[in-house]
Amino acid sequence: MPNAIEQAAQSSLYIGLMSGTSLDGVDGVLVDFSQGTQVLQHASCSFDAELRAELLALNTPGGTDELHRAALAANALVRHYAKVVQQLLADSGVAASQIAAIGSHGQTVRHRPQMFDGTGYTLQLNSPALLAELAGITVVADLRSRDVATGGQGAPLVPAFHHSLFGLADQTALVLNIGGIANLSVLGTDGRVLGFDTGTGNALMDGWCLRHTGKAYDEGGQWAASGKVIPELLTAMLNDPYLAQEPPKSTGRDLFHADWLAQRLQQHAVQAAPVDVQATLTEFTAASCADAVQRFGKGGQQLLVCGGGALNTHLMQRLAALLPSVAVTTTAERGLPPLEVEAAAFAWLARQCILGLPGNLASVTGAQGSRILGAIYPA
Repeated sequence: MPNAIEQAAQSSLYIGLMSGTSLDGVDGVLVDFSQGTQVLQHASCSFDAELRAELLALNTPGGTDELHRAALAANALVRHYAKVVQQLLADSGVAASQIAAIGSHGQTVRHRPQMFDGTGYTLQLNSPALLAELAGITVVADLRSRDVATGGQGAPLVPAFHHSLFGLADQTALVLNIGGIANLSVLGTDGRVLGFDTGTGNALMDGWCLRHTGKAYDEGGQWAASGKVIPELLTAMLNDPYLAQEPPKSTGRDLFHADWLAQRLQQHAVQAAPVDVQATLTEFTAASCADAVQRFGKGGQQLLVCGGGALNTHLMQRLAALLPSVAVTTTAERGLPPLEVEAAAFAWLARQCILGLPGNLASVTGAQGSRILGAIYPA
C-alpha cells in the first residue's frame, strides 16, 4: 500500500502559495504539470492592515516578545493561505484529494545567509502543520534552509523554474521578477543559469507611498511619474555596496528598509518633496535592474518581467528607456501572467520535493551542490 508521499506523487496537480517581501498579500495558483506547466486557476488574498504591520515589525530587529508574536503571526498568515487554497479549489471544481501537494513559501522576516557563524539563516514565518490540517492536503514548506545549510544563499530559488519554462535554445533568455525585492534570471542556451537579487524592487516604493498617500502602492507608477528624480539622492542609493557585489548574492528588508532610506534622505534630500522621492525610488529600482541586465545578461534580446512591478507602467517605461537594445515586456507574452509566476514556481518546487528531485541551482545560490528542498507535512 503506497504511503502518503507515494500517493501524492501520482497526481500532477499542485498548488503554489507565495507571500513576498512586498507584504501585500498571498498569491496562489493551481498548476497541472501533466503536460508542461499549465496554470488552471489563480486566486489572491490581501493582508489586513494589522497583519501587514505586524509582519513588517517582525522584519525589524529589537522588538519585544518576538517569538510569541511570530508564532501567532504565522498562524494568521496560514489562515490567509488556507483561504486562498479553498478559493482555488472552489473556482476550479477540483477536490482537495486530487492535489498532490501545496508548496507553501511562508513569509520571510529575516534573511542572513552565510553570516555571523559561517552558515547564517533564512527565516520564513509559516505553520505548515496547521495548513495541512486546514486544507487536508500535503504541504511542502521550509524550501530555503537546506540550500543555506549547504553553503548557499537560499535565494533566489525561482531561476530553476524560470529555466524550465522560459529557457530558449537559440538565445539567452532574461527574466526579471520585481516583487518587494527584484531578482534576475539569465538563462543560457547551453543550459547554464545565473540568478541573483538585483536589489530593491517594490519594497521602498510601496513603503514611501503608504506613508505619504495612504495607498499600499503607486498604481501604474502615476505618482512617481508626476515627480522629478533627485540626482544626488539617486547617486547615493546606487552607490550602496550590495549593487557592486558579484553573484551569488541575495538580499531583503534586512538591508533595504525604511531606515536605510531615511539615512540617505537626511544626507542628500532633507527638504525633498515626497513625490520627488517616489520618482527617485522608482528610478533606483529601474536603474539597479537595468545595470544588472547590462552586466550579466549579455546576449539577451528580450527581458520578461513578472511580479507586481510588471504592472507599474512608469517603472516598465523607465526599464525600456534604460535598456534600448532589449525588448522589455512581461511574462504574459510567454503565456504566464506576471502575478502567477512566483506562486507557480513554488508549486514546481513542491513537485520537485515530492518526486525526490533537486530544487536549487548551485550556479545561482552558491550552494555546494544540488539538493532536494523542503520538508513534507502529509495530509
